[in-house]
Amino acid sequence: MLTLVRHGRTEANRSGLLLGRIDVDLDPLGEAQAAAVARVVGPVDRVVCSPLARTRATAAAWGVAPEVDERWIELDYGELDGTPLRDVDADLWRRWRRDTGFAPPGGESLAALGARVRDACEDLADAARDGDVVVVTHVSPIKAAAAWAMGVGDEVSWRMFVAPASVTRIAVGDRGPSLHGFNDVAHLADVGPG
Repeated sequence: MLTLVRHGRTEANRSGLLLGRIDVDLDPLGEAQAAAVARVVGPVDRVVCSPLARTRATAAAWGVAPEVDERWIELDYGELDGTPLRDVDADLWRRWRRDTGFAPPGGESLAALGARVRDACEDLADAARDGDVVVVTHVSPIKAAAAWAMGVGDEVSWRMFVAPASVTRIAVGDRGPSLHGFNDVAHLADVGPG
Protein backbone atom coordinates (compact mmCIF):
# COMPACT_ATOMS: atom_id res chain seq x y z
CA MET A 1 0.00 0.00 0.00
CA LEU A 2 1.18 3.50 -0.83
CA THR A 3 -0.07 5.81 1.91
CA LEU A 4 0.18 9.53 1.26
CA VAL A 5 0.07 11.85 4.26
CA ARG A 6 -0.16 15.60 4.11
CA HIS A 7 2.02 17.26 6.73
CA GLY A 8 0.46 18.67 9.88
CA ARG A 9 -0.71 22.24 10.12
CA THR A 10 1.60 25.25 10.06
CA GLU A 11 0.89 28.84 11.02
CA ALA A 12 0.98 29.73 7.30
CA ASN A 13 -1.73 27.12 6.60
CA ARG A 14 -3.84 28.48 9.45
CA SER A 15 -3.44 31.98 8.05
CA GLY A 16 -4.64 31.00 4.56
CA LEU A 17 -1.37 31.63 2.71
CA LEU A 18 -0.23 29.92 -0.47
CA LEU A 19 2.52 27.74 0.98
CA GLY A 20 4.86 26.19 -1.56
CA ARG A 21 8.61 26.17 -1.08
CA ILE A 22 8.74 28.47 1.96
CA ASP A 23 10.25 26.26 4.65
CA VAL A 24 8.21 26.59 7.84
CA ASP A 25 7.77 24.37 10.88
CA LEU A 26 4.62 22.75 12.20
CA ASP A 27 2.62 24.73 14.72
CA PRO A 28 1.58 23.03 18.01
CA LEU A 29 -1.62 21.67 16.47
CA GLY A 30 0.41 20.37 13.52
CA GLU A 31 2.69 18.49 15.91
CA ALA A 32 -0.32 16.84 17.57
CA GLN A 33 -1.75 15.99 14.13
CA ALA A 34 1.55 14.36 13.12
CA ALA A 35 1.44 12.09 16.15
CA ALA A 36 -2.22 11.21 15.47
CA VAL A 37 -1.64 10.36 11.82
CA ALA A 38 1.38 8.18 12.63
CA ARG A 39 -0.71 6.28 15.19
CA VAL A 40 -3.54 5.61 12.74
CA VAL A 41 -1.27 4.62 9.84
CA GLY A 42 0.84 2.46 12.14
CA PRO A 43 4.17 0.81 11.38
CA VAL A 44 5.32 0.85 7.77
CA ASP A 45 8.22 -0.60 5.80
CA ARG A 46 9.43 2.75 4.45
CA VAL A 47 8.91 6.44 5.15
CA VAL A 48 9.60 8.90 2.33
CA CYS A 49 9.15 12.67 2.56
CA SER A 50 9.71 15.98 0.85
CA PRO A 51 12.81 17.93 1.94
CA LEU A 52 10.82 20.69 3.68
CA ALA A 53 10.78 20.97 7.48
CA ARG A 54 7.02 20.52 7.86
CA THR A 55 7.09 17.13 6.11
CA ARG A 56 10.26 15.99 7.86
CA ALA A 57 8.72 16.84 11.25
CA THR A 58 5.55 14.94 10.38
CA ALA A 59 7.56 11.97 9.08
CA ALA A 60 9.57 11.89 12.33
CA ALA A 61 6.40 10.76 14.12
CA TRP A 62 7.01 7.25 12.71
CA GLY A 63 10.24 7.05 14.68
CA VAL A 64 12.43 6.10 11.73
CA ALA A 65 14.73 8.18 9.57
CA PRO A 66 12.75 9.11 6.44
CA GLU A 67 14.14 8.97 2.92
CA VAL A 68 14.04 12.48 1.46
CA ASP A 69 12.89 12.63 -2.16
CA GLU A 70 12.85 16.07 -3.84
CA ARG A 71 10.10 14.96 -6.22
CA TRP A 72 7.59 15.09 -3.35
CA ILE A 73 8.19 18.81 -2.64
CA GLU A 74 5.21 21.16 -2.94
CA LEU A 75 4.35 23.05 -6.11
CA ASP A 76 6.58 26.07 -6.62
CA TYR A 77 4.28 29.09 -6.43
CA GLY A 78 7.12 31.38 -7.45
CA GLU A 79 6.34 35.03 -6.70
CA LEU A 80 2.99 34.00 -5.18
CA ASP A 81 4.57 31.90 -2.42
CA GLY A 82 3.38 33.28 0.92
CA THR A 83 0.54 35.31 -0.62
CA PRO A 84 -2.86 35.21 1.11
CA LEU A 85 -5.22 33.21 -1.12
CA ARG A 86 -7.73 36.07 -1.08
CA ASP A 87 -5.11 38.39 -2.63
CA VAL A 88 -4.41 36.27 -5.71
CA ASP A 89 -5.71 38.05 -8.82
CA ALA A 90 -8.98 36.53 -10.07
CA ASP A 91 -7.83 36.58 -13.72
CA LEU A 92 -4.66 34.71 -12.77
CA TRP A 93 -6.73 32.07 -10.92
CA ARG A 94 -8.97 31.57 -13.97
CA ARG A 95 -5.98 31.21 -16.28
CA TRP A 96 -4.30 28.81 -13.89
CA ARG A 97 -7.43 26.63 -13.62
CA ARG A 98 -7.84 26.45 -17.41
CA ASP A 99 -4.26 25.53 -18.31
CA THR A 100 -2.21 22.85 -16.53
CA GLY A 101 0.84 24.18 -18.40
CA PHE A 102 0.47 27.61 -16.81
CA ALA A 103 3.06 28.53 -14.16
CA PRO A 104 2.77 31.54 -11.88
CA PRO A 105 5.63 34.04 -12.33
CA GLY A 106 8.84 32.29 -11.28
CA GLY A 107 6.92 29.12 -10.40
CA GLU A 108 6.02 25.65 -11.64
CA SER A 109 3.07 24.34 -13.65
CA LEU A 110 0.71 21.61 -12.51
CA ALA A 111 1.82 19.60 -15.55
CA ALA A 112 5.47 19.73 -14.45
CA LEU A 113 4.53 18.77 -10.90
CA GLY A 114 2.35 15.95 -12.21
CA ALA A 115 5.19 14.53 -14.29
CA ARG A 116 7.63 14.44 -11.36
CA VAL A 117 5.06 12.94 -8.97
CA ARG A 118 3.99 10.25 -11.45
CA ASP A 119 7.68 9.36 -11.83
CA ALA A 120 8.05 9.15 -8.03
CA CYS A 121 4.93 6.98 -7.77
CA GLU A 122 6.22 4.59 -10.44
CA ASP A 123 9.51 4.31 -8.53
CA LEU A 124 7.63 3.30 -5.36
CA ALA A 125 5.10 1.00 -7.05
CA ASP A 126 7.01 -2.27 -6.52
CA ALA A 127 7.71 -1.49 -2.86
CA ALA A 128 4.04 -0.51 -2.33
CA ARG A 129 2.86 -3.68 -4.06
CA ASP A 130 4.76 -5.87 -1.62
CA GLY A 131 4.81 -3.69 1.53
CA ASP A 132 3.65 -0.53 3.22
CA VAL A 133 5.19 2.76 2.14
CA VAL A 134 4.18 6.11 3.61
CA VAL A 135 5.01 9.34 1.79
CA VAL A 136 4.71 12.54 3.80
CA THR A 137 4.18 15.37 1.35
CA HIS A 138 1.99 18.35 0.44
CA VAL A 139 -1.38 19.20 -1.13
CA SER A 140 -0.40 19.31 -4.81
CA PRO A 141 1.73 16.14 -4.87
CA ILE A 142 -1.07 14.20 -3.16
CA LYS A 143 -3.53 15.40 -5.77
CA ALA A 144 -1.10 14.41 -8.54
CA ALA A 145 -0.62 10.95 -7.00
CA ALA A 146 -4.39 10.47 -6.80
CA ALA A 147 -4.64 11.46 -10.48
CA TRP A 148 -1.89 8.89 -11.27
CA ALA A 149 -3.85 6.20 -9.43
CA MET A 150 -7.07 7.05 -11.29
CA GLY A 151 -5.39 7.44 -14.67
CA VAL A 152 -6.69 10.99 -15.16
CA GLY A 153 -5.04 14.27 -16.10
CA ASP A 154 -3.57 16.96 -13.89
CA GLU A 155 -6.61 19.24 -14.35
CA VAL A 156 -8.50 17.10 -11.81
CA SER A 157 -6.39 18.61 -9.02
CA TRP A 158 -8.60 21.72 -8.99
CA ARG A 159 -11.52 19.50 -7.95
CA MET A 160 -9.86 17.97 -4.89
CA PHE A 161 -9.31 19.14 -1.32
CA VAL A 162 -6.52 17.78 0.89
CA ALA A 163 -6.62 18.62 4.61
CA PRO A 164 -3.57 18.87 6.87
CA ALA A 165 -2.55 15.48 8.33
CA SER A 166 -5.00 13.67 6.05
CA VAL A 167 -4.43 10.15 4.73
CA THR A 168 -4.80 9.03 1.12
CA ARG A 169 -4.27 5.37 0.24
CA ILE A 170 -3.32 3.88 -3.12
CA ALA A 171 -3.13 0.12 -3.57
CA VAL A 172 -0.73 -1.12 -6.21
CA GLY A 173 -1.53 -4.49 -7.77
CA ASP A 174 -0.75 -6.46 -10.89
CA ARG A 175 -3.24 -4.33 -12.84
CA GLY A 176 -1.76 -1.07 -11.63
CA PRO A 177 -2.70 1.46 -8.96
CA SER A 178 -6.16 2.11 -7.57
CA LEU A 179 -7.34 4.78 -5.15
CA HIS A 180 -8.56 3.15 -1.92
CA GLY A 181 -9.10 6.22 0.24
CA PHE A 182 -8.78 9.97 -0.11
CA ASN A 183 -8.41 12.82 2.42
CA ASP A 184 -9.29 10.71 5.47
CA VAL A 185 -9.21 12.85 8.62
CA ALA A 186 -11.22 10.69 11.07
CA HIS A 187 -8.10 10.21 13.20
CA LEU A 188 -8.04 13.95 13.95
CA ALA A 189 -11.35 13.98 15.82
CA ASP A 190 -9.64 14.30 19.21
CA VAL A 191 -6.83 16.59 17.97
CA GLY A 192 -8.64 19.10 15.80
CA PRO A 193 -8.75 19.68 12.07
CA GLY A 194 -6.27 22.08 10.56
